[in-house]
Amino acid sequence: MSKVTIPSVWDVPPEFRARLGERVGRQRAMYHAGHLLVVLHQPPRPGEDLRRPAMFWRDPQGNWLSTEAGSGLGSFQKFLDQYEVEIDQLESAETAASGSEEYFQVLDVIAPLQRSIRNCHAVLQESRRLVEADRNLINLRDRAYDLERRAELLYSAATNGLEFAVARRAEEQTAAAQRMAVASHRLNLLAAFFFPIATLSAVFGVNLKFGWEEAPAPVPFLVVMAVGLVMGAGLAMFVVPRGGAK
Repeated sequence: MSKVTIPSVWDVPPEFRARLGERVGRQRAMYHAGHLLVVLHQPPRPGEDLRRPAMFWRDPQGNWLSTEAGSGLGSFQKFLDQYEVEIDQLESAETAASGSEEYFQVLDVIAPLQRSIRNCHAVLQESRRLVEADRNLINLRDRAYDLERRAELLYSAATNGLEFAVARRAEEQTAAAQRMAVASHRLNLLAAFFFPIATLSAVFGVNLKFGWEEAPAPVPFLVVMAVGLVMGAGLAMFVVPRGGAK
């Protein structure tokens, strides 16, 4: 987790600075003598192990300051906007996903994002309990809940899509394996039927004369090639089951 420090210009109670370590730790709300300090995590990035802090301080007069861009409650709304943008992008990616790899990519991002916004909602609920007089916290809490709900639904949709894609792929592989087994069985039947003839012909040197030996080249070769191709096509139609191998 990233190193976190309360801005030195903030006139917060010393208890807040004493309770914060060098790292942001979990998301939480602190209250003392009318002061409220909310420590949250910015939306986690893909592959990011360290969380980036976002701090919001409300003084006893109801004024808000933050470490984020903007001023007052507007900075808090912009902070939640970041989560909304991430969820919007992931919803589009989930809608366009058609295979397990695409669903894995969505789940890889939405899982930590869902945990983060869920904890953010819990912190804002606690903040609302600590400062009941500030109704702005109700709006922030409700918006965080909406984002949490959207993240949960997106996670469920991506999970269901992944399970369906995996099941469909497994069914396709099973059908392909069955077709291959049928083709292998037919090849074994052909080999068992022709192997004795080929063996006897090789042992006794069967070499019948048909008069093709004196035919001008390349007529015999072309005829044999054409007959072989036709017989090969017929054999392929017999060996490969209907529907083809996929």
